[in-house]
Amino acid sequence: MKLTWFGHSAFRLDLEESHVLIDPFLKGNPRFEGQDFNAAIAGITHIALTHGHSDHIGNAVEIAQALDIPVLGNADLCSWLEGQGVAKVDPGNTGGTLRHSDFSMTFVRADHSSATQDDQGNSHALGNCNGLIFKPASGPTVYHMGDTDIFSDMALINELHAPDVGIVPVGDRFTMGGAVAGLACRRYFDFKTIIPCHYGTFGLLDPNADAFVEALGEQSERAAVLEPGGRLAL
Repeated sequence: MKLTWFGHSAFRLDLEESHVLIDPFLKGNPRFEGQDFNAAIAGITHIALTHGHSDHIGNAVEIAQALDIPVLGNADLCSWLEGQGVAKVDPGNTGGTLRHSDFSMTFVRADHSSATQDDQGNSHALGNCNGLIFKPASGPTVYHMGDTDIFSDMALINELHAPDVGIVPVGDRFTMGGAVAGLACRRYFDFKTIIPCHYGTFGLLDPNADAFVEALGEQSERAAVLEPGGRLAL
């Protein structure tokens, strides 16, 4: 089982049979520059979305159409994607679980917003923002938090799912910053591997994950700070 970070919140999760692209903001992502788009999507079997902001939907429509693969996401977001020409969607909502050949994906709470604007400037609400829990048939459980702040029900998420790997937004302003994200990991989880994301992409975000790693304290040795395009065996 392997995990690749393409920058921002975009990841590739390679399982035994399935190959999942999470929040595929690739083209237009400054952290993806210099990486190979075709190589990044080669063999992808599923796309999973945490929410409907453009820096998370990214190239989902283009990739889903080109590869004829399903998009997994919040029900309202999936309905909107169908209107954009996505033929295959697998909708769910907070608390629900989608089951595929060698993994399940459960939608959990995230504290954020989720909407988009069309070319005419009309706003479209795209349902809840979610974190995503991936439970493979073989391998560790992975929790992509999506865009979120800390919240006390993270304790319940840990109790229900006991994730081994945490993908944590740390860039501040639009999500929790490094100090708060570090507190969330220390207080509510016992991650074996902790991967920061959603930083350094744009000038409004913290440029690096240093504050987060420092805030992890004794857990800092569990942090895996990847370079864009970096790959990790789990």
